Amino acid sequence: MTPFRFLASVLGCSLALGFAACSKSSDSSSAASSSEKKIKLGFLVKQPEEPWFQYEWKGADKAGAQYGFEVIKIGVPDGEKTLAAIDSLAANGAQGFVICTPDVRLGPAIVAKAKAANLKVVTVDDRFVGADGKFITEVPYLGMSATKVGEMSGRTLAEEMKRRGWNPAETAACIVTFEELDTARQRTDGIISALTAAGFPADRIFKAPQKTTDIPGSFDATNALLAQKTGIKNWLVAGMNDTATLGAVRATEGQGYAAANVIGIGINGTDCIDELRKPSATGFHGSIYVSASSEGFLTAEMLYLWVKEGKTPPLETWTTGRLITRENFEEVLKSEGVL
Repeated sequence: MTPFRFLASVLGCSLALGFAACSKSSDSSSAASSSEKKIKLGFLVKQPEEPWFQYEWKGADKAGAQYGFEVIKIGVPDGEKTLAAIDSLAANGAQGFVICTPDVRLGPAIVAKAKAANLKVVTVDDRFVGADGKFITEVPYLGMSATKVGEMSGRTLAEEMKRRGWNPAETAACIVTFEELDTARQRTDGIISALTAAGFPADRIFKAPQKTTDIPGSFDATNALLAQKTGIKNWLVAGMNDTATLGAVRATEGQGYAAANVIGIGINGTDCIDELRKPSATGFHGSIYVSASSEGFLTAEMLYLWVKEGKTPPLETWTTGRLITRENFEEVLKSEGVL
């Protein structure tokens, strides 16, 4: 090989290696750029240990997988953790978040902090309330139609009572309430209005105010009511969610009422699965199932399209429910991906 051919060969190899290196560097840079551009969205919930919120997260993850965005899931049981979570999202490059706030009165503080961090916000389940006590309507909201879902619960109680042939004079209704939360009040008001519309005597409907929104809170509230209202053969039992009804059913059991003398209807359908799986019937008859996973998917999808395409979500989106009982809950929840 002549010196000139040797030199040309060396230069050719060097150029080829250089182009390959540049190509790899370009690919690597492109991949890094793509990774950096991946949209991050937060999903904050007030009770991360509750099945309802776990299923909302599951729905959000499904939306993330479909659209290619990352979901940052954070539990925010109080105001301090909520505001800290927003700071954390901003520091991690998130562009917005969905939130079920632990306290609706935190709305103005959440909105202000989100605006300062340039984060878009969608609320789910519980709507923000301003300092004037009115809803903050400029923040997009998705939730169940609380009154209509409550009315479904009340109608179901009336229909099941009629099917069993109960005498209204021997029956009373225990409605576990938490009127501090507007969504809860709308549900229980809907239950009561549907019962009275079905002809159930209004003077035989009793409210049991719970101090805490969990099974022990409902249990204590119902126990206090049962101690006052003695001599009643049959009880209709309902509340703002499954745990309200479960606590009330446990109280009737403790007071010696047989399952055949109690009709309990919950709302949500995700906190009563173990109850519906019990081999023998209990006073818990069923629940108005509202799809938590669908709510998680829809809110995450709304937020993503808002961030990605500038498509502002509707200011109000309402969902409804359907009755699940021991006979159909597995079929319904499997179709939803819950089971």
